[in-house]
Order: sequence, then C-alpha cells, then structure tokens
Amino acid sequence: MSTMRISGFASGMDIDSMVRDLMKAESIPLQNMQKEKQELEWKRDDYRSINTLLLDFKDSLLNMRMTTAYRSRQVTSSNEDFITAIASSAANQTSYTISKVGQLATASTKVNNGSISDPNKEVDTSKGLYGQTGNFADNPLQENVWKQGIIEKKDLTADSLNQDLSLNTGLKVEEDMKAISIKVNGKGFEVLTEKPAEGVKLADNQVVVDKSSGDLTFAEGVIQKGTKISAEYIVESKTESRTVPEGGKTLQLSAGSIAVNDSFNLIIDEKNYKISDSTGNENEYNLKNSENGDVIGVINTETGKITFNDAVEKETNVQATYQQNYTHFSLNAHTEDGKQFGDFIVAGNESINQVVSEVNKANIGVSMLYDSFKDQFTLRTTETGNFVGNKEGEPRKDQIETNGTLINELFRFGGVEETGGQNATFTINGLDTERYSNTFDIEGVTFTLKQTFDSTSDTDADQPVSLNISNNSEEVFDNIKEFVETYNTLIDAINDKVTETFYRDYDPLTDDQREGLTDKQQEDWEERAKSGLLRNDAILRDVLSSMRTGFYSPVNNDQSSSGSFNQLAAIGITTTKDYMSGGKLEINEAKLKEAIEQDPDAVENLFRGGSDSDTYGEKGIARRLTDTVDAAMNKIYERAGRASYSNHQFTLGRNLDDMDKQIERFEDRLTQIEDRYWKQFTAMEQAIAKYNNQASYMMQQFGGMQ
Repeated sequence: MSTMRISGFASGMDIDSMVRDLMKAESIPLQNMQKEKQELEWKRDDYRSINTLLLDFKDSLLNMRMTTAYRSRQVTSSNEDFITAIASSAANQTSYTISKVGQLATASTKVNNGSISDPNKEVDTSKGLYGQTGNFADNPLQENVWKQGIIEKKDLTADSLNQDLSLNTGLKVEEDMKAISIKVNGKGFEVLTEKPAEGVKLADNQVVVDKSSGDLTFAEGVIQKGTKISAEYIVESKTESRTVPEGGKTLQLSAGSIAVNDSFNLIIDEKNYKISDSTGNENEYNLKNSENGDVIGVINTETGKITFNDAVEKETNVQATYQQNYTHFSLNAHTEDGKQFGDFIVAGNESINQVVSEVNKANIGVSMLYDSFKDQFTLRTTETGNFVGNKEGEPRKDQIETNGTLINELFRFGGVEETGGQNATFTINGLDTERYSNTFDIEGVTFTLKQTFDSTSDTDADQPVSLNISNNSEEVFDNIKEFVETYNTLIDAINDKVTETFYRDYDPLTDDQREGLTDKQQEDWEERAKSGLLRNDAILRDVLSSMRTGFYSPVNNDQSSSGSFNQLAAIGITTTKDYMSGGKLEINEAKLKEAIEQDPDAVENLFRGGSDSDTYGEKGIARRLTDTVDAAMNKIYERAGRASYSNHQFTLGRNLDDMDKQIERFEDRLTQIEDRYWKQFTAMEQAIAKYNNQASYMMQQFGGMQ
C-alpha cells in the first residue's frame, strides 16, 4: 500500500483495531462470495463422485451385454483320470463320447551321444569354449571348429514397403557365408547365398544375401514400413582406436577371444607391436615390437584386455587391428507354424551356459538343456506333435535339425536318433482322428487327454469316456445377482444425494470461524454444510426415473423359441416394498434359478434384447440402462466436467471462474476502502498533532508573560 499510516500517536486511539473492525463489516460480501465458491466446488465434487459410480455401473452393464454372462457352460466327464474338458460360452449343449486314446502327443527329443568331457579332463560350462576345445570327448582339430574373423552386428529398420536393405560390403565370403544370422521382427530366416531358379519364388521366411554387396532380398511384402531386421555376420578384421589417459596402464578391446596370428597389430607412437610368445599364464601373451623386440606389455586373448608394463606418461592414442576366434551352428525345428530357423555365431570366449541361454531365447521351437550330473545335452521341441509327416514303417524324418561342428561334434549331437514327436490319436463319436497336442479345441470345448485307453478292445476293461456340456446355471445366477447388487449400490448412492437433508443454517466456515472451533467441531460443521447440495437434483432424479422405466418396460423381442419372459418380475426380480429406497431391486433366488434352468435363452434375451434394434421396446434391459447411464454422464460432464477438463468446458467451472473474478474485483475494492480509512485516520492524527503543537506553543507563550 502506498498510503502513509500513522496509528494513534497523537490521538491515543487504537487505529489498527478500529480499521480492522471497519474492514470486517466491509468484508461480509467477500465472505459470502467465498462461501458460494466453496459450495460450487463441493457440488462439482459430488457430481463427479456420482459419475464415478455411473462409470462402474456401466462396466457391469457391458458384462451383461456379453453372451458369456448367460452362456456359461460346464462339462462333466465320466472319467477325469482319462479326459477332462472346459467349455467356452460358444460351446453347444451336447455330449461327446471318446472310446479310445491310442497314443498321447509327445515332443521330439534328441539326447546327445554321451558325456561331452574327455575322461581325463572336464569342460567348465562357465568358461570360454575356445580355450577348452581339447577338453571335449570328441576332440576335432581346432581349425575344424574355430575360424578367425570378426563377428559384426547390424540393426536395420525399414522406412517403406519392400525397401531395399543391405549389410553393405565387408562380408567374409566363401565358407564363412554360412555364418550369417538374419532375423526379421525377432524371427529367424533361412539364409540363401543364391537366388532361387527362375520361376521359383522366395518363401516368406527366406532371405538371399549377396556375397559381394551384402544386399538382402526378401519375398514380396515381407518388408513393411517399420519392419526391424537384425543381422550377425563375419567380416575379415576389426580396427579400433582408443585413448589411454595419462597414467593409464590398461586398454580394453571391444571383442574377446583374440586370434593369435599375424592379423594382430597394435600401433603406439608409430611403433607396431605383435602378439608374441606366451607368458606362461593362461591366455596371456607378450606384445613385442616387430623391429627391436621390445615388449610393451601383455594381452589376455580371452578377454581382450591389454596391460602395459609402464603407465603412459601422457594421453596416448592407440590403434589395434585384430581378428577373433568364432564358430557357428544352426538349429532348426519343424513346428505347427512351419519350419523355424536358428543360426548362431559363437565367439571363442562364450561359454556353454551362454550358448544354452542364446538357444533358449531364440524362440525357434527348440529348448536346449545341459545336465551337469550326466555331462550331457538334450534338445526338445517346445510343441508336441508330428509336423513332418512321419509314418509308421517309413524312414523317420527329424523334426530337430542340427548343423555345425560345435553342436554335432563337440556337443555330440551328430547322428543321434530322435525320439517322440507323435500326434495324439483318439476316437471321438466314432471318428478316428488325431491332434498335434493333448489339449485341443472342438466346437468351443477344450479337451485334455491324460492317458491312453481302449474301450473297444476285448482285452481292455476300460469304459468309454462321456463328456456332457450343459449350461452352468449357478454361474449365470451369480452374474445376474452381482449385477443387481451393483445396481442397488448405485441407487443407494444417488437416492442418498437427492434426499439428503439440507441444513440452511450451516454455511462453509470462514478462517476466523475455524479459529474458534475444535477439529471435531469443524468436521461436524462441514459435514452439515456439504449436506443436501444435490437434494432433488433434476439430473439425478431423471436418471433414477429412467432406470426404473428401463427395468420394467416389457422387452418385445422376436422370441419364437424363447418367449417365456419379457419382464424382470417374471424371473423373480422386483422392486423392494420400501418406497423410500428409490427403486432398489430384490431377488427371489428360487424363482430366478428356476427361470434360468427353464429357459436360459429367454433370460438372456430379456437382458440383451435385439442387438441390432434401435427400437426401445426391442432393446434389452442392459442396452436401455446403458443409454440412460450415457445420457446422465454426459449431462453431468456438461455441468461438472471431469478431472481432465479446464473450467471453461463445463457450467460449474465457468461459474467458478466468474466467482474468482468477482472475488478479485472485490478484494481490489477492499484494498481501496482500507487505504481510504487509513488516509482519513492519518489526516486526523496529523491534524491532532498539529493542534497539540500549537496548543503547546501557546502555553509556552502564555507562561512567559507572567
């Protein structure tokens, strides 16, 4: 405030208290505005709480519009030790007889050809494979397992349909073209190095990789906008630059299992260093200058870590060119979705544990297991069934295919016999048939075969297994009962609001009023002040009336076969006798259960009605109530909005904005009034002070005349 204030120095009056009391009287309209604003906010919140209940009830209505609420099926099996079943709402009420289960479906399995470790050595599953090649039982020459190059990885994303994609040049060609893995959206593709003959189309899971350019060719339509391609392949070598900070003694290469050959070259201060003789420590070699024989440090070829003999005196740039040891294998599987391809490139420092993990993450329809007790591997399809058409008496075709020295020789899968991989065979309602899995669907019923039996054999005492599908009346009853309870909860809440007592003498508390009350007194007062804000509200009374009408108006569907019930009372659901309850429902449980048993289709039609009809009389109760709830919620949104709305989007919000503007203007006015009071009192004080000074002067003058 700019007004200078003098408070009672001359007059001796308590000007502060006088102005404060005057302003209390002036502030009464402001307090009324603030109370009105608080009531608007409470009313908005009450509306929104009702809308939350309406939204919950709408979810319940959605369930009641689904066929699953009325067509719950149950299955009884005459022998659950042999066969069990679960029926969906789409299943017909019928019966099945399974007289024979000839065999159960099994997965294909390959167990490797004995222990992988040499009798005098042991393979460590946590250590790199390259350094342990000599520990395997079937120990081929190193060069037959491991090759030298660099494993390169590349990720591509297509920007358009059938986009031309390439790995670019740098592929190591000839025999290493087999060491390529291409995945499209996570699915392995069969890699071809030559395009199919003229007139032969690429399959949707094949890709051609050009040897010289690295260009990728897919079947028409495989590459869509956003398609993700991940590739692993081999390049000749790798050159990378690193900076060793002053005082540093180590340098880490980005790859492991560094090849000990002439490809390695380390350049430091224009001097070249090569991998030389072993230091005697495992995987550790000296780095020697090719001209003067100076040893600058050592390299651990397993990890790719270089350690210098002396710390560098200044920041030093280092360039390293090298190859790594790698091998590759493929693991393919025949599945219900066709042949799945898995190509794996393995660095020499990767362990058995890592290889097993990579196979199991590849999602190719095969899982790999290593058992440390037996020191053996197994491969097993993740699906049961015969997907290659194996027939009894004919040469067996494997569903699990392995290729590569690592998996066939070191892991000993070469030439092993595959077992399993058969379909489930059974006789249902006199029909001999089969399935890939022991769990399968027929006409909405999910069957599970548990063991074999043959009731048609003279030597077998087994009986046919009968499975009867019937309506689960108890579950349908529970669904309807839960719906009625949800409805009653909503009616209770709305009825409480429209009949709530309005306490005229209880306005929202001002800050000054709160200071004189305890917390409990404030809580009690506010509870009464909030009460009755929606009493006799037109929107809420209208929704109560419309829902009652929706419940009790007849449902006139075309029910030529199911016309038993067209009103709720006919199935035992009526309004309570307490007229003060606002139209709550009560259930005659015996009558409702009888109606569900007697004519479940008519009960369903009563709630669901004609799904395509817009005629009110043909709409089922659930559709009518949905329309009523939608209309009520929209009206409430228009009046009270929702949390995401800004105030200008709904009526009460606009009222609140107007009230804020009024309050702001009145507060400015109060400031002006207070300034005026202070200005007046200050002028009075100044006048009194001037008078006092004059009186004092005159007294002094009169006193001097004596």
